[in-house]
Amino acid sequence: MAASYNRVIIAGNMTRDPEARALPSGMASTKFSLAINRAYTTKEGEKREEVTYVDVESYGKQAEIIAKYCGKGSGILVEGRLKLDQWEDKKTGEKRSRLGVVLENFTFTGGKPQGGDEGGPAPRSRGGNDSPAAPSDHGGDDVPF
Repeated sequence: MAASYNRVIIAGNMTRDPEARALPSGMASTKFSLAINRAYTTKEGEKREEVTYVDVESYGKQAEIIAKYCGKGSGILVEGRLKLDQWEDKKTGEKRSRLGVVLENFTFTGGKPQGGDEGGPAPRSRGGNDSPAAPSDHGGDDVPF
């Protein structure tokens, strides 16, 4: 059997303000959605653009930083892993699923500033993975600001 590798790198802009909350364990959790644009030209020379929307979840210190410094329109590059959520719709009984990303590392890319703040560059993070499903290998405290 071949080895598995689950890694994704995406960059885009937040479609809405991040949703921050605390898990029962007390760990911070932040969820947000990214719009990722792709411009291309058809064989006929027509320019087109498509948008892909991706749900992202983050945990721990990284979740706190994202909730504090990001808002709708913020640019962010996310490294993480794909995660398939499956459930049964309570109303219809149908099986449902959604593919999303669990954030492991991120970098702010300087999209639309939050609250009109035109100050210096946003902080960057290459912290460890604070996901409850995968304990941190890096400590997660190396945010340089």
